[in-house]
Amino acid sequence: METMNAQQFNNIAIQPFNYVLHLADNSLIIGHRLSEWTAHGPMLEQDIAISNIALDMIGQARNFYQYAAEIINSNNAREKNITEDDLAYLRDAGEFKNLLITELPNGDWAKTIGKIFFFSAWQFYFYQKLIYSADKQLAAIAEKSLKEVTYHVRWSGEWIIRLGDGTEESKKRIETAIIDLWPYTGEMFVPAVYESGNESRVTIDVISIKNDWLNKVKSILEEATLSLPGDGWMHSGGKSGIHTEHLGYILAEMQFMQRAYPELEW
Repeated sequence: METMNAQQFNNIAIQPFNYVLHLADNSLIIGHRLSEWTAHGPMLEQDIAISNIALDMIGQARNFYQYAAEIINSNNAREKNITEDDLAYLRDAGEFKNLLITELPNGDWAKTIGKIFFFSAWQFYFYQKLIYSADKQLAAIAEKSLKEVTYHVRWSGEWIIRLGDGTEESKKRIETAIIDLWPYTGEMFVPAVYESGNESRVTIDVISIKNDWLNKVKSILEEATLSLPGDGWMHSGGKSGIHTEHLGYILAEMQFMQRAYPELEW
């Protein structure tokens, strides 16, 4: 199977290809992470709920990867068209553009809930803007995804409140999770090169949604009797392919079958 290296990917239709790829990678990686909870949830109802959220994320990823593949195939004369599977399974860690928060280990239930809440709240306001993108395909994917993400925000927000305003142990765990995750939230609002050019009305100005996201987070944390972490140093790099060690382990597991048995069909 023919693969493409990082430089080849970066040279193709920088906008919107890399932009779409960033959105696809976000959903794929967090979807894979959340799928690790399947059959391990604290109770059957929540096990099913988090598994369904993982499926929603994988569904979003598929829609974005399919569109990214269309962009590649329409811009390059190749003997074999690139597919969504090629983009998901045949790229190395340095070629992925997902936010760092999506690749972090799940940790305990509180940390997973915090991660879902921070990321889904960002997606919620992001998709609210993206549905007005001049790119009709992106707008359509955003409109469909927004319905799912609305539930993700509500579900995870309710859990934040439940844990924060619960027992001494549950409050301690969610406080620790919020503090640990907070330094990974800043990257959401720092635009990458492929997110520039907002005058085209294709991409979204991520800086413009920061206040809405912050107000939502504040309101949920206040209801949960939790404090908002203070300003400080933020991690970055995921959008440009600089990742934590955790992504390599995710890809080793997720991509094994496709790389070991090229052209495999179920």
